[in-house]
Amino acid sequence: MCGRYAASRRPEDLVGLFGVEKWEPEETLAPDWNVAPTKEVWAVLERPLKDAESRRPVRQLRALKWGLVPSWAKSPEGAARMINARAETVDEKPSFKRAFAARRCILPADGYYEWVTGSGERDLEVEGKKKRPRKQPYFVTPADGSVFAMAGLYEFWRDRTRPDADPSAWWVTCSVITTEAETGPLGVAPEEGPHSLADIHPRMPLMLTEDRWDAWLDPARTHPEELRGLLAAPPGGLMRAYPVATAVSNVRNNGPELLTELEGPEEGTLF
Repeated sequence: MCGRYAASRRPEDLVGLFGVEKWEPEETLAPDWNVAPTKEVWAVLERPLKDAESRRPVRQLRALKWGLVPSWAKSPEGAARMINARAETVDEKPSFKRAFAARRCILPADGYYEWVTGSGERDLEVEGKKKRPRKQPYFVTPADGSVFAMAGLYEFWRDRTRPDADPSAWWVTCSVITTEAETGPLGVAPEEGPHSLADIHPRMPLMLTEDRWDAWLDPARTHPEELRGLLAAPPGGLMRAYPVATAVSNVRNNGPELLTELEGPEEGTLF
């Protein structure tokens, strides 16, 4: 799954990196090293501009709320549970299939966090001596330092309790597509601990390599078979993972220090 990630790149950099044509500079988000569900996040998407004469899709950088609200939902309640969409069923689930067909986006990140329960903690849990095992967080990021382009979906929801002229009458929300975690060796693995992404967690965000960005964002691509082909896993060995401080487990903590690589798992969280 993807329940927390880091996104510290400046919007100006994302505009150049993804070839964005439309971005409102007054729409800004601060660098975020502990992105949690329901926060606003940057998304790259393609759609015609509102009120424009041309219906040509334009690549845009938009701030969306993480936690998808389907267009048919009666209320936004439950959005925090819609942060992930499984690649295996995204074209079937009522909450996601319409967005998958026409509203795909890229969610740029530095990488994502995942938690591993240490072996010692698991033993205590099995013995009934500890009910809540302490988990070691790992940061997973491209080994070459490039952007982690997560495949995403976005959706529009109309709040019928607000008048048409109210800017908050429309919610634009998103979800991260996840897939089975790689079982092959990491591009760079920690000296002690997990040596594959599957060792950390059985799921991971679907990473889109640069050669897939255009096809993924193109709203004209609607054929089911072609779209399912875009969900294929990227080549293996592109990622690295390293342990970080358990401070990231508290959503109130936020800063570049959360990405500091530890020499090994914290005491009491041995893998």
